[in-house]
Amino acid sequence: MASRLVLVLADLFIPDRAIFKKLLTPGKIGQILCLGNLTSPSVYAFLRQLAPDLQLVKGDFDIPLAAAAAPVQGQNASGAQAGAASEAAFPIPTALSKVVTHGSLRIGFTHGDTILPPGDPDALLVAARQMDVDVLCWAGTCRFEAYEMEGKFFINPGSATGAVSWLDETLGSEEDGVGDGDGTVPSFVLMDVQGDVLILYVYQLRKDAEGKETVGVDKVSFRKNAAGT
Repeated sequence: MASRLVLVLADLFIPDRAIFKKLLTPGKIGQILCLGNLTSPSVYAFLRQLAPDLQLVKGDFDIPLAAAAAPVQGQNASGAQAGAASEAAFPIPTALSKVVTHGSLRIGFTHGDTILPPGDPDALLVAARQMDVDVLCWAGTCRFEAYEMEGKFFINPGSATGAVSWLDETLGSEEDGVGDGDGTVPSFVLMDVQGDVLILYVYQLRKDAEGKETVGVDKVSFRKNAAGT
């Protein structure tokens, strides 16, 4: 099977800060795995035109809108309802986890808010074994991680918009960087699977001492059953 790029991203929350849009163009990505907390119809529409295969799982903030917007004065009710419907026209995912297969790798993905303790390596290993996957992608911490453990590969793409997780113990303190505009480092990952090898490209938005933003790209590789070869 020919390889195709798989975009993995999560915890978007703030559509106005979707800073990587210029890097992501239609025709280059075969599948998107969104690990929850999409929350925005505009971002959903962007992802739908970016790749033909968009897979969603439910995050802890993926909830239906409570009510349609009230009509604006001078606008008829039907027009207001149609506008509200188009603005809210994206499916709220109900699946807590899914599994896809690329090459010889089974890749599971979940938001991770049901895995306790959150982000705990042993708890994630148990989840990976229960899902019978070689690779487990999870989210919720808004910080990038990637590591191997007992023959499995674990990936957290971070937040594509640099949102801050409520799990962050430094939230609201001077360490979280919110006051000086730094916040969490925005990030997403691209996976290129060829047979039993996964090449992970990590995109992160960094600021230098002068506040200039640049996108850094790092590469991490994983081979299935590498310990036995």
